[in-house]
Amino acid sequence: MTDARSRPGAPRAADEASAESIWPADPGEAFGAGVVSGGEPAQTDGRRLRRALNREAVVDALLDLYAEGNLRPSTDEIAERAGISPRSLFRYFEDADDLAGEAVARQQARVLPVLPVEAAPGDPFLDRVAALVEQRLRLFATLGKAAQVSRLRAPFQPRLAESLAQGRRFLRGQVQTLFAPELATLDDDRAEAALASVDALTSYETYQLLTEDRGFADDEVRSVLNVSLTALLTTGGTR
Repeated sequence: MTDARSRPGAPRAADEASAESIWPADPGEAFGAGVVSGGEPAQTDGRRLRRALNREAVVDALLDLYAEGNLRPSTDEIAERAGISPRSLFRYFEDADDLAGEAVARQQARVLPVLPVEAAPGDPFLDRVAALVEQRLRLFATLGKAAQVSRLRAPFQPRLAESLAQGRRFLRGQVQTLFAPELATLDDDRAEAALASVDALTSYETYQLLTEDRGFADDEVRSVLNVSLTALLTTGGTR
């Protein structure tokens, strides 16, 4: 490791750790602000409002289908759920990738209230472990199947790939800041290994493995993560 690499135990600057700078705002918020004043005909405002509402309906329909386990719904399925005709679906979106990107961004915006970890670096170690685990369980349950869709489509959609990378950096930064006291007691190589391991264990991929592949209930996931993180971040677990 080189000196240029930031030490894992060093807290991040407040602006780097800002949730808003990592998770993009809901693109749909801009639609209501698009009404033009100052002489444009009233019917134009009406058309813009209808367009905005129909876009919202299509995105909501797609997210509902994702939640039901349908990760590749057909145009007919999305249109029927949204209450519009299949032919009009792509008046509102460029293509299926554009629609999926909007849906994932909407779901990511919904997680902003559950991003904070209810603990600080100065709190007792076991309290911090428990708080991080609880935050991850809430976060991944809120993201739902949209998280899986973003990972499936990211290799083919730069917009999703960047959003996914930003989210991962933010979550890694939470771990780095929350456990700065423990990481600071380790040499650079061990601190980097511990940070990478905790980051991986508290990722959506691990959550998906435990809940879907292994069929673990939340209490079982909670137990696995608490035990694993404690072992990794204590002296005995990093020797």
